[in-house]
Amino acid sequence: MLGGAAVLAALVFALLAAALLRRHVAGATDARLWIGWLGLAMPCTVLAALLGYALLSGGRILPTPAPDVVTIGVEARRYAWEFRHPGQRDRLNVLHIPAGRPVDLSITATDVIHSFWVPRLAGKMDAIPGHTNVLRIVASQPGIYRGECAEYCGTGHRDHGFAVVAYDAAGWADFTGGAR
Repeated sequence: MLGGAAVLAALVFALLAAALLRRHVAGATDARLWIGWLGLAMPCTVLAALLGYALLSGGRILPTPAPDVVTIGVEARRYAWEFRHPGQRDRLNVLHIPAGRPVDLSITATDVIHSFWVPRLAGKMDAIPGHTNVLRIVASQPGIYRGECAEYCGTGHRDHGFAVVAYDAAGWADFTGGAR
């Protein structure tokens, strides 16, 4: 985001400098160029590209019907996360998922608003008391990922993180005891 903002700022400053340093009066052709291309077409093109990217990347995290989807319950509370895995008892602060398969997380909270965020796997999703939000994540490869609470929730917020362990197919079968 910083790089994109820097490029846009540089473009704006270059256009401003070009407008201020011009020594002759702009003719009709120059006005059409400045207003038509640089004033309307370029911003519309950039905004359309950003909108397309946002729609494509945002659609990826929506829970849609998929074969082999795994559903895991997520409950946030002040300074801990509880994950309810299929075929397992509750575990705190460690989310176990299969790599290469979609995982739908049913996210809620018990006390205040929290925000579930695993930067390398998906966007943020709020955990709201009395309401369940669903977020789809997919780990492309096995490994350990870091998750955070991205909503300030009190004095212990700094330590309100968790780990995500993504298993290959054999490791997932071992973890769940064969449960899907």
